[in-house]
Amino acid sequence: MNLHICENKIAMGRAAARCGAQQIRDAVARKRKAVIVVATAPSQNEMYDALVREEVPWGKVEIFHLDEYIGLLPNHPASFRFNLNKSFLSRLPEAPLCFHPVRAEGKDPVAVCDELGKLLRGMELDVAFIGIGENGHIAFNDPPADFHSPNAYNPVKLDEVCRNQQFKEGWFPTMDAVPKAAISMSVPQIFRAKFIVNTVPDLRKAEAVRNAVLGPVTPNCPASILQTHPACELFLDREAASLLEARDAK
Repeated sequence: MNLHICENKIAMGRAAARCGAQQIRDAVARKRKAVIVVATAPSQNEMYDALVREEVPWGKVEIFHLDEYIGLLPNHPASFRFNLNKSFLSRLPEAPLCFHPVRAEGKDPVAVCDELGKLLRGMELDVAFIGIGENGHIAFNDPPADFHSPNAYNPVKLDEVCRNQQFKEGWFPTMDAVPKAAISMSVPQIFRAKFIVNTVPDLRKAEAVRNAVLGPVTPNCPASILQTHPACELFLDREAASLLEARDAK
């Protein structure tokens, strides 16, 4: 895991976007298309602001979605699909080759996971754009995370720390309104990405970042598994990096 500590969120987003865009361009040059996975969270906004301005042949990019709440319609203001479209997809200069949303409303969640898994089977995942939650989760893999799931996607229960984060970020009017379950890309599937761009701002993420970078690799901090990925670039602002020692920065 390579660390990049940036002066502020804007610098962090630009650096992460440059890095990810280059990997997409390299994949397209190598095999005429790229396959990426994208997250939805306020932590990704600065990165997306910069990524949509990068020179990327989006018409040759196939996009998968990381996770979604079970039961929310795609036009719900807290739906990850709604917000991903607002912050990223609708701002692309050209339509992507294909976008595969996580359709977690109405239909049997296990069937949705199976369908997405079939789409990904045998496919090379080039870049995963992800973040880290306050409880150390990646996607909606809350602790203790399953590091050995055989599935590409799983229905998952959300723990109270995760749900409280969603409430505090302003997605829902009350804690009771926060869904208790979601569909999430699994840890092993995220780990299949040849390259991971991990973008994490804010002081409230500092403890999770410290545990992910300096702590043991453990399901109790799901993001700690990224220590063992051969090509994971972690982009932080000063606040998110505040509990790391300066010597760990690159």
